[in-house]
Amino acid sequence: MRILVSNDDGYTAPGLEALFHALKGLGELTVVAPETNCSGASNSLTLNRPLSVRQAANGFYYVNGTPSDCVHIALTGLLDFRPDLVVSGINNGANMGDDTLYSGTVAAATEGYLFGIPSIAFSLTEKGWEHLDSAARVARQVVERHAAQALPRSVLLNVNIPPVAYESLNGMKVTRLGKRHPSEPVVRSHTPYGEPVYWIGPAGGASDFADDTDFGAIEQSMVSITPLRLDLTHYDQLSQIGEWADPICVSR
Repeated sequence: MRILVSNDDGYTAPGLEALFHALKGLGELTVVAPETNCSGASNSLTLNRPLSVRQAANGFYYVNGTPSDCVHIALTGLLDFRPDLVVSGINNGANMGDDTLYSGTVAAATEGYLFGIPSIAFSLTEKGWEHLDSAARVARQVVERHAAQALPRSVLLNVNIPPVAYESLNGMKVTRLGKRHPSEPVVRSHTPYGEPVYWIGPAGGASDFADDTDFGAIEQSMVSITPLRLDLTHYDQLSQIGEWADPICVSR
């Protein structure tokens, strides 16, 4: 099995190194990750400048772009083979509920999914890397199960792992995405020259944390595995919108 490994915290992040070492022996591993931290980059591609790819002393490739750039470049020209699996992480912090829309970790996996390759994003749900060894062990188990059960090519999994010792985990749970409250207000500040600047406020707390959600699973010290899809069509509104959009009149 050939595995492409990426992340959004950058190629020097402890979570990436932990994931790489955890997956050793499961196949041929290739790392293509961002040069710097790209948390919150979502699925953005860099289209206004050329991108460079360099190789670190440990063999990791790094790109001066986004997580999506890394996987896209890897799959469209950098690699001379098609990976069997794309994995992303291990992220420094949770990617649950609404986080998945902003997450660079999930975006890297999504890019592989868009190319028809099974893809898995891994996140440790508290920042600081505590119990990273436990998260890495879980990541290996999930990849082993994927390899053994041959999930469909269209699979995109979002895995969140609670920051507890491996022995304290209460198992794995397949979940749906929960929801967060709106983000906290922006943090106002000033440059040394007195110009106003704004920091995006912290994410809001969970508003939907039922037992069957990712938030609920983490609260129970369980690993949350959420299968994702990308069809954004609001099917229930197709007929309703059709009533006022048909016939379409264009003023000339």
